[in-house]
Amino acid sequence: MKTAATALGAAALALALPAAAQNGAEAPPGPGEIVAAAPASEWIAIAPEDLLVMTLAPGADGAERKVAIQLMPPPFSQGWVENIRTLARAGWYDGIAVTRVQDNYVVQWGDPHAEDEAKAKPLPDGLRVIDEANYAVSDSQPAFAHLRDALVERARQRAQIARDNIERQAAANQATRDGSPTMFIPRRVPGMVLIQKGPYADATSFINGWPTGLARDAIWPIHCYGMVGVGRGYSPDTGSGAELYTVIGHAPRHLDRNIALVGRVVEGIEHLSSLPRGTGPLGFYEDPAQHVPIRSIRVASDLPESERPRFEYLSTEGKSFARYAEARANRRDPFFIVPAGGADICNIPVPVRRVPEDG
Repeated sequence: MKTAATALGAAALALALPAAAQNGAEAPPGPGEIVAAAPASEWIAIAPEDLLVMTLAPGADGAERKVAIQLMPPPFSQGWVENIRTLARAGWYDGIAVTRVQDNYVVQWGDPHAEDEAKAKPLPDGLRVIDEANYAVSDSQPAFAHLRDALVERARQRAQIARDNIERQAAANQATRDGSPTMFIPRRVPGMVLIQKGPYADATSFINGWPTGLARDAIWPIHCYGMVGVGRGYSPDTGSGAELYTVIGHAPRHLDRNIALVGRVVEGIEHLSSLPRGTGPLGFYEDPAQHVPIRSIRVASDLPESERPRFEYLSTEGKSFARYAEARANRRDPFFIVPAGGADICNIPVPVRRVPEDG
């Protein structure tokens, strides 16, 4: 009997299969063109309840600096996500600051006085203490079986299509050698994209718009660029959500399953990634005057409707995303010479776009 990891590993062949037109044919569209052409039916609105709006103090030029963060959906990290909503609605984040900027790693924000009991901001009532087991969805949790079965079925379909394409390519090659030139057009794989194995997971995939790692006994969100996580101390501390960070460098995948991921920045990452690097250990600012004040963090559903930003992401279960992911793995734009034949999951960012106010 095949395990989930075996099926997912076999399915990874599908992404590496080239789908380029034959020599002389029109160049296929690039990833951006595929996203631009995706039908409206494949875009999913981000609910205001799942969106945070963080307002930093204006920059040196006086320009407004806002950062929009999409919160993680079920079944991942829901205890921490609820804590974050509680903190935002209590106004606790108002007046905290960015205290750490480590090059090629993270930007972190929280209470600058958190380590001083006399000065630390009191946390609001109702915050949950979450167990380390919730860094991933494990096989002991009810949600695991549903996710696993859906992924394995999709993997089985992809693996079968991959095998069919190999056989059809061989037949087309043989026909050409026999004097009957035959063009091979591979079948495209519908729906969810599965990526190759790596050192941090048996396989990786996208679930409901989020990059995830997969193993026989667990499924977890992945530390890609722009992902937002919960700062914590040494185990068994798992953090409350009062201290948050976002990735601004190469994906620190070694953090996967060791810390809670709760969302991703969908707009305004430049206001964080461009901040001066801290000169203290781990990139902490040594001079409090360097701290970047955060004026507020609000759940978008609590803002007046006229002030709510609206975003939507490209469904990772649709045909357009499958084509987009394959194009990211095998770039055939005129600039590229050799298609890579694969892509790390963090090199396939899920497209997110702002909805026009009159949209």
